[in-house]
Amino acid sequence: MDITNRGHAKKRALVFFLVPHFTMLPFAAAVETLRIANRMLGYAAYTWRLCSVDGEKVYSSSGIGLEVNSSLADERRHLSGEHRPSMVLMCSGIYVEEFNNKSVNAWLRETYNRGTAVGSLCTGAHILAQAGLLNGKRCAIHWENLPGFAEAFPQAEVYADLYEVDSNLYTCAGGTASLDMMLNLIGQDFGDNLVNRVCEQQLTDRVRNPHDRQRLPLRARLGVQNSKVLQIIELMENNLAEPLSLVEIAEDVGLSRRQIERLFRQEMGRSPARYYLEIRLDRARHLLVQSSMPVVEVAVACGFVSASHFSKCYREVYNRSPQQERAERKLSLNTARTGVVV
Repeated sequence: MDITNRGHAKKRALVFFLVPHFTMLPFAAAVETLRIANRMLGYAAYTWRLCSVDGEKVYSSSGIGLEVNSSLADERRHLSGEHRPSMVLMCSGIYVEEFNNKSVNAWLRETYNRGTAVGSLCTGAHILAQAGLLNGKRCAIHWENLPGFAEAFPQAEVYADLYEVDSNLYTCAGGTASLDMMLNLIGQDFGDNLVNRVCEQQLTDRVRNPHDRQRLPLRARLGVQNSKVLQIIELMENNLAEPLSLVEIAEDVGLSRRQIERLFRQEMGRSPARYYLEIRLDRARHLLVQSSMPVVEVAVACGFVSASHFSKCYREVYNRSPQQERAERKLSLNTARTGVVV
C-alpha cells in the first residue's frame, strides 16, 4: 500500500504550549516523530507551532531557550478562525506545580469543549487537572510526580502508564513515552505501515504498549532475584498510606516472620521493617517537594501516626527535617525564577 496516496487532505495542526522549565526530551521526541512521518508521507500532514503565555522565548529545564510562534492571546483568537488547531499539547517538566494560570486553564477548557484534542507531555497532566479536564478521566504522568499528583487531584484516575488516551485527552509520562503517544496518533491517522516506517527511521525496535511500565521491573531496579522478596516489596509499595504488619505480609506470601526477616537481611541488607520505612519516607519526600500539602497530611498519606514521629524518622534517614526539605525546595524555585539553571 502506498501510504503517500492515503489522502493529502488528512492533516493535523498542533500547538505545543511551552511552560517554563519544560523537559526537552519528550518535546523533541514528539516533534521529531511528526517530522519523520511527514518525510515518509511526502507532504506536511502534521504542522505545529510553539506557544507561550506572553509569546516570549521559553527556557527548558536544561537552560535551552526556544522562540515561540504565538501567545495565549493569539491562540484564543485562533480558536474561532482558520488557524484553529486540531490538538494542543502542554509541555512542562520540573516545578510544574508552580504554574497556575487561570487564563491558560480557561483556554484549555474552551479548546476541549470546542472538540479539539488536548494533551500533555511529561508533567503537563498537572495543568490539565488544574483546568478540571481530568476529573473522572484516565491519565498518565511521570512516576516521580505521581504521588503528589494523586494527592492533589484525587478525582483524576492517574496511572503509571506510558500514555493514556481518554475522551480526546492525551497524556503521557514524558521521556521517550511521547514518541509512543505520537506513534499512536500517526497510527490512527495513517495505519501501521507508516508507523513501522517511522520506527525504522528512529531506530526504534518496537511500538510499546501504552500500559507498559515506566520504571524498570523491581528485579532489574533492585538487583534482587528472590521472587518472594520481590513479592513482599511489591506489597509494601502498594500499601504505603496504611502499612501492612509483618504478620499480614507473612500470611499473604506464605512465609513465616522469621523467614522474611532472614531473606531481607540476606537480599536487602536490612530488616523488612527498616526497608518499609525507607520506601514510605521516599514517597513522603516526593510529596514534600512536589506539593503544598501540610507536613501533617504528608505524614498521614505515608502511614505515620503523628507528625512528630514522621519528622523524627525523616531526620534520621535524610539528616534534615521535612520543613528543611521544603525550605530547600522553595530556595531552588526562587533560584530558578532568577534565570539560573538548577
